[in-house]
Amino acid sequence: MKKIEFVCIALIIVSATLVHSCDKMNPHDVKTIINLNKDWNFQMKGDTSWLPAEVPGCVHTDLIYNKKINDPFYRNNEKDLQWIDKEDWIYSCNFILDHNQINKKQIYLLFEGLDTYAKVFLNDQLILETDNMFRTWRKDVKEYVVEGKNHLRIEFCSAIDIGLEKLNKLGYGLPAVNDQSEIGGLENKKVSVFTRKAPYHFGWDWGPRFVTSGIWRPVKLILTNHSEIQTVHFKQVYVSKEEANVDALVVIHATKPGRYKIDIESGNNRSFMTSSFSFEEGIHEVMLPFLIKDPELWWPNGMGKQYLYTFKTILSKNDTIIDTLSNKIGLREIELVREPDSLGKSFYFRVNGKNVFAKGANYIPNDNFLSRVTKDKYENIIGSAAEANMNMIRVWGGGIYENDIFYDLCDKYGLMIWQDFVFACSMYPGDDDFLENVRQEAIDNVKRLRNHASLALWCGNNEIDAAWCEGVPNCGWHWKEKYSEKQRKEIWHSYDTLFHKILPKVVELYDGILAYWPSSPQADWGVHASYESTSGDQHFWGVWHGKLPFSAFYDHVGRFMSEYGFQSFPSMTSIKKFTKPEDRDIESDVMLSHQRSGKGNALIVKYMEDLYPVPEEFNKLLYLGQVLQAEGIKQAIHAHRAHKPYCMGTLYWQLNDCWPAASWSSIDYYLSWKALHYYVKKAFQPVIIAFIPDNKNVIISVSNDNYEKEAVILSYRIRNFKGEILEENAVESELAPEKSIIAATIAKKSIADHFNLRDIFLEARLLKNDKVIAQELYFFEVPKNLNLPESNIDCTVHKKGETIHVELKSNQLVRNLFLYYENEDIHFSDNYFNLLPGEKVIVSCFVNKDTELDVNKLKMISLNDILNP
Repeated sequence: MKKIEFVCIALIIVSATLVHSCDKMNPHDVKTIINLNKDWNFQMKGDTSWLPAEVPGCVHTDLIYNKKINDPFYRNNEKDLQWIDKEDWIYSCNFILDHNQINKKQIYLLFEGLDTYAKVFLNDQLILETDNMFRTWRKDVKEYVVEGKNHLRIEFCSAIDIGLEKLNKLGYGLPAVNDQSEIGGLENKKVSVFTRKAPYHFGWDWGPRFVTSGIWRPVKLILTNHSEIQTVHFKQVYVSKEEANVDALVVIHATKPGRYKIDIESGNNRSFMTSSFSFEEGIHEVMLPFLIKDPELWWPNGMGKQYLYTFKTILSKNDTIIDTLSNKIGLREIELVREPDSLGKSFYFRVNGKNVFAKGANYIPNDNFLSRVTKDKYENIIGSAAEANMNMIRVWGGGIYENDIFYDLCDKYGLMIWQDFVFACSMYPGDDDFLENVRQEAIDNVKRLRNHASLALWCGNNEIDAAWCEGVPNCGWHWKEKYSEKQRKEIWHSYDTLFHKILPKVVELYDGILAYWPSSPQADWGVHASYESTSGDQHFWGVWHGKLPFSAFYDHVGRFMSEYGFQSFPSMTSIKKFTKPEDRDIESDVMLSHQRSGKGNALIVKYMEDLYPVPEEFNKLLYLGQVLQAEGIKQAIHAHRAHKPYCMGTLYWQLNDCWPAASWSSIDYYLSWKALHYYVKKAFQPVIIAFIPDNKNVIISVSNDNYEKEAVILSYRIRNFKGEILEENAVESELAPEKSIIAATIAKKSIADHFNLRDIFLEARLLKNDKVIAQELYFFEVPKNLNLPESNIDCTVHKKGETIHVELKSNQLVRNLFLYYENEDIHFSDNYFNLLPGEKVIVSCFVNKDTELDVNKLKMISLNDILNP
């Protein structure tokens, strides 16, 4: 029986992450939560011996832990471990319940993540069968538990075997271009699309193929005598700096009829709301609208504070507390603004009434083996994104719905989340069982994530609409041409049902505030994206896949650039961790196995040859590859920002890695910042200078993300590499809020008539109250044609406590100076920077006090060294 009651009450509230209190429960609470994360064992089905297992974990990590397999990421070990996913695996543990516990009125198991096809037995009785990695499974086990020892056994069936059965049943394969079935020994049988588990586990063009199975999220046994709070949704109906209107939707499971009281308290136990309800036995949803005056607002990074309220919802009966639920939330209003204009239709986010230029990156899972991603690694990745002035992360659809800690950190650091549902670069089945499974998956995850302040958009999938391109012949990735007319209709009907009906309906019912976007990229509902689209979002891969020069970034700017990228290699320090010395050549078998984009190395070298001399020395090739990537993506970001407000978002591919490899990332698997991440930190500053490509002129653009007018002076001067100022000019300008302007145009001919363009550069600076707020260099020739002198750097290193300060100075220009300590993961405050003649630069790094490091063995590489071998 379900009863809905409406109560209006005024109070100051908020929340975001649903967290059941267990270890620090209020003495009045009667719910007991037992974390079943210890004393597990596992075996391959058919074996007689058992090995200790870690939960959460997976088969691969447990085999590593027991030294049954070598490091899967080391050298070519991946190919020797493909047998694992063809086997079935069994996990088991025992737990003890005493007399008081066994007599609790409610006893249920909560599985937060089982990967993927599992049969769960309790005391040798089958209690649950699962078929979705992304769902939460709750099972009442009151009738199955006994006093004393209880035995829990979970049998995981091979996702490959079941996938093959489903493929055979369908009768034809579905597109799944990144499923590396050949590596898995399956020839061209792509089975990833039939199983609701992380698509990237089957391989991608930046990652390996490890099809995991196991208990990847916690298992809990929950015991209580009373009714409980199942969920609380704080639905932010209207938010402004004057007031916030919030509907609190509280779902109660009442185990007996009666009068119940709901209290909401602040973090200091001060009560803000008390309401009473009469419930019959069953599930009840009560809505409590309330008003908050003068709320503290949550803002994206760079726009204000990320204020999070703490809230506790308390359920009582007969003056006894019977359940609690703690939440954190930031009050904010996030809109996706899609309004017609003279050029098409806008696509941008508005937060608390302010238009936001989205600056960020696409995010993939941090490891193929998800349980290895620690809280510290999450903190490092999200903190690094915020440090690089990002305000948005796109959680890409080929990975997972991330762990709660990820969203908590995005709330903390002010990173808006574009959340894809987990579908990417494939077509999917449309049978009733599959669609209902996905619907339940979507409900679970929308309910889990909807309270997060950082959540900004739900998106149906990654690139599927653009790939299939329904209704347009010879369009997209030419998938549909491979199928009969009947098969095409079946495949498209499945797509249409899933992404145009099921998922948007789930978002409407269980979120009700945030927008849903059917696919990325897409020009509009029912309109496919193209490089010429003037609405929707765009993925631009003309640079890289299309082999266009970096200048093409300026020629192809959409309303919101949600993907574009360029590859690089990890640093030598990182490469040493997964290779032997004989592997350190980009064409070695090992390096090629860690390059999953088949043409990747050739493309890097091609682009490099166009702009730079290609070094023979491996370490210098790695260095220059990172500089190449950084310079290319900087041009893209500058192009997108120069087109503001026509373009209102730039999310490069990709932020991070799931294993050590050549990839599009700006932070490698070992958390080392590549050159790109240092570049991005500067390119995402609130005010930047950019140079727009032009054959005849140097066009200086200034982009301003601030919300006030700024009176500034643009100073630009021609200098030679010795630092001499050959020509200097300055213009007064006013930066309009939230816009980009052309601040100056300089004829190249007037400069070429007087100077050798190989010997000079233009330095542009933006000054406000005599302080430099933005700076950028322009070179008149490609790097390989420059007459850069040999580097001559004065360097002084000081260590104080755990901090190393490096003071650098040169009497001539040094480009792209890279500092490093050999074989050490040392993060510098700045790197790959230009050292201007006569100017002193101080950078710092932190070194753990236990690290033995000779600070005077600092090493350096610069473009000057490449040009003067």
